[in-house]
Amino acid sequence: MRRIAPLAAALSATMTLSACAGDETLRGYVPDGSVWTLSEIDGTAFAARATISFPAPGKIAGDAPCNRYSGNQAAPYPWFRAERILSTKRACTELAAEQAFFAALEQVTLAEAQGEVLILSAPEGPVMVFARQP
Repeated sequence: MRRIAPLAAALSATMTLSACAGDETLRGYVPDGSVWTLSEIDGTAFAARATISFPAPGKIAGDAPCNRYSGNQAAPYPWFRAERILSTKRACTELAAEQAFFAALEQVTLAEAQGEVLILSAPEGPVMVFARQP
């Protein structure tokens, strides 16, 4: 119990400082305007095309295998939480891949941006690996 109080105080201070420091979401830690292409989920190659980008503070957008999507992401880095995801409603032959993409995106809670690689994961959930488009 003693460890929780200092952690809570540190998180509170971090959250207060982040309000003054600009964009503390993942967008603030990746190159401006970068687009990331999904290469694998849980170690299995993702054969369809899906992307994610961070067009504005607290926003995500991209292409799922069949549809364009957008949503919110306001958790401070290294945390990640996709919320209120909206997408177009086109049908295509890759709907199963699209459902897998959105299911994983809604479960991930952590982000790690390292150079040309972006990893979105959850402690007991999916691991999504993205590569930055040139």
